[in-house]
Amino acid sequence: MANSEESNPLLPKQPEADDGKKATKPGTTTTSPPPVAAGKLSPPQGPTGLPFRWTADGWALGNASVMGEPFGRSQWDSSLFACLGRNDEFCSSDLEVCLLGSVAPCVLYGSNVERIGSDPGTFANHCLPYSGLYLIGNSFFGWNCLAPWFSYPSRTAIRRKFNLEGSCEALARSCGCCGSIVEDEVQREQCESVCDLATHIFCHACALCQEGRELRRKLPHPGFNAQPVLVMIPPGEQTMGRGGA
Repeated sequence: MANSEESNPLLPKQPEADDGKKATKPGTTTTSPPPVAAGKLSPPQGPTGLPFRWTADGWALGNASVMGEPFGRSQWDSSLFACLGRNDEFCSSDLEVCLLGSVAPCVLYGSNVERIGSDPGTFANHCLPYSGLYLIGNSFFGWNCLAPWFSYPSRTAIRRKFNLEGSCEALARSCGCCGSIVEDEVQREQCESVCDLATHIFCHACALCQEGRELRRKLPHPGFNAQPVLVMIPPGEQTMGRGGA
């Protein structure tokens, strides 16, 4: 079964692990890696055989550590209904996110997706389809009921990129329910994706604002990523002197 993280179009593709099936050139010999000594741990793998997820910094994350202890997922930087954000250095950015989510959600959604992919130029590819669905939903149904079906994968991509907890895990942490409804990791992730869809349908503007606040605190805008400049400084003037005897 294909990995759900790799199938998400909003997440950049991670380098695939070498499966040992690459073709070798004629005349060359290949050496197999030395066997693992007895008593040593092999590289950790997930309980379902799926490869580990990757964070934005390139760290591998799995469902279990080497010692068998589960990795805890991080909480969102702000709650779903924290419309004005927090009183920190991103206060002005939070106000901008709140304004965009209320007046122009298409702009906020396009900006969020552009930050996830870290690829300049994808803003229009997501903003324009969202705008069309927004206009159709409000014209024929009286409310924005179509755009959330198009935008909810961004929330799933953010959760997987930063290893954030989903709605079921948040309920299990806060009140102890929904913790053992689904034991299988794949089915649990599918349940969390359904919760992401429900969050976008019933609290669409709040969901977009929460995602925008999270991304602006963790990822710079791809348009601001300046290329490093190599500056050559000439050596200083050298003089010859007689050393002491």
